[in-house]
Amino acid sequence: MSGAGPLPRGHRAGEPGLRRASTAVFLAGLAVFAVLYAPQALLPELTRAFEVTPAAATLSVSGATAGLAVGLLVLGPLSDRVGRTAVLRAALVAATVLAVLLALVPAWEPLLVLRALQGFALAGLPAVGVAYLREELDASVSSRAIGLFVGGTAIGGLSGRLLAGALADLGGWRAALGATAGLAVACTAAVWVLLPASRRFVPVPRGTPVLQQLARGFGDPVLLGLYGLAALLMGGFVAVYNAGTFRLEAPPYGLSPALAGLVFLSYLLGSVSSPLAGGLAERVGRRVVVPAGIVLTAAGLLLTLAEPLALFVAGLAVLTVGFFAAHGVASGWVAARAALGERPVGQAASLYSFWYYVGSSVGGTVAGRAWADAGWPGAAAVAGTGVGGALVLALLLGRSRSLQAR
Repeated sequence: MSGAGPLPRGHRAGEPGLRRASTAVFLAGLAVFAVLYAPQALLPELTRAFEVTPAAATLSVSGATAGLAVGLLVLGPLSDRVGRTAVLRAALVAATVLAVLLALVPAWEPLLVLRALQGFALAGLPAVGVAYLREELDASVSSRAIGLFVGGTAIGGLSGRLLAGALADLGGWRAALGATAGLAVACTAAVWVLLPASRRFVPVPRGTPVLQQLARGFGDPVLLGLYGLAALLMGGFVAVYNAGTFRLEAPPYGLSPALAGLVFLSYLLGSVSSPLAGGLAERVGRRVVVPAGIVLTAAGLLLTLAEPLALFVAGLAVLTVGFFAAHGVASGWVAARAALGERPVGQAASLYSFWYYVGSSVGGTVAGRAWADAGWPGAAAVAGTGVGGALVLALLLGRSRSLQAR
């Protein structure tokens, strides 16, 4: 939309546009994160199939998140110029085609290349999802819709991991990735039909250099703090789940891939905690909810240090609840802060996601090495460093100057 008149109001509660937009972005999140994280449940299987080390196997996840981080720097600014829906649809189609090819790949090196390309394509959703919802929905419902979107990413991550873990037992890693590709095809088709076209999008002037546009996302110290928080918190979270797959299949637990994959059911709790935290933030403020979520994440991490399997799983559940509560609210905080500061919302959201996936790539890879060198205490120390740093930043952000009452 060019802005040649007053913008139409955003979709409100009870309107078909709200339901279609929320459902479409939810399904997009489900597809993207199922495809992105399915290999995480297959790490021991990939180690055996390709005869690589655990640290090398984690590159099947970290390589994709690194590609995603790079894609955010391209697709975020692009969406500020050409629109959110065009970028999202094209990215989903490309990622889905690559998902099909990955199930057929003949060797380890091509698999890593395709995963990096797929990560780049998958960046289309985190680059535009929050910005699209913030623009197209009325302010009274946008925080809850963003929470639902983050919940969809949690369910997507869960679905991909559960499918992969179950089918790895039955047909190996190819069957697992093929089933995930089928899920992505179905969700992509639904998003193509349901997603309403942007009505409130105002493009960044074409004369604005991309580097200048990018630099504007670094001009606010609060946004910088939120980017750092994303990197540290996600690095700790992925470290736990990457190393956790190896711990569950190793003694004393010795679980099969299918049984180990069931631990990802914890993501269902994240899909609930994220929208609940968004509603709570509307009442008590983001500055309270974000550090509270990180404290809960740290408590869950400490619980995973216990030896009994039940306590380890309980720790993962608590950690997941806290992580998605903090992340869901922090991502909405970025969009709100950028809008109030008259900065490109898509750019700010992309930079948040960029650092989020940089943290994922680094934390996930370092955790694989820490597991090989020092077992679970080493991996937990890597995760604890990230979570502790995120808590420090959250407390500092709580003392920063607000651009509005909350």
